[in-house]
Amino acid sequence: MKSEFRDDGKPRVPPGQHEVDSFPVLQKGKIAHVTRDNYELEIAGEIKNPKVLSLQELNQLEDKIIHVDIHCVTSWSKLETQWTGISFTTLIDIVEPKSSAQFVEFLCADDNFTTSVPINKIKTPDAILALRYDGLPLGDKHGGPVRAVIPDLYFYKSAKWIKKITFLKKDRLGYWERGGYSNKADPWKEQRYRSDDEK
Repeated sequence: MKSEFRDDGKPRVPPGQHEVDSFPVLQKGKIAHVTRDNYELEIAGEIKNPKVLSLQELNQLEDKIIHVDIHCVTSWSKLETQWTGISFTTLIDIVEPKSSAQFVEFLCADDNFTTSVPINKIKTPDAILALRYDGLPLGDKHGGPVRAVIPDLYFYKSAKWIKKITFLKKDRLGYWERGGYSNKADPWKEQRYRSDDEK
């Protein structure tokens, strides 16, 4: 039987959410296709060791399997999803962010979609750069070949089809955030839309 609460005491299904068995596929436009053969992930910005990593190199770094609940801002929650990939703490050890790095921006193949998160959000144990879902390489519809999974935030912060990660001194609003969605995106606080203190 599924527990109704997380280890930290928060309800597994946040306020205003409902549990689904399916995995709805939502994005701002068409599902992007990224050619796997010549895929490269660039990591740049406020770091000591900028990198460009091929998909093969990323697969060799794979070090983490997570079982997490995910929450879409449109009100669905899917519990106990399984993702495999690279912990962001591993990437941090490789690129060595400077003390000036306070935020991380994801640039995606979806018509240059971006979103950003505070750097502390990718340092949590269950935040990963995902390469597989349910044991299989990520397909196009779920953001493959590489996406972020940051389960403590609404899922629009878990960017799909990532082609560049930039460590920033100052935050930059992404596509949905510029359109009025919250830049904080905490499901348990129902931070769906940008509040006055974010403007």
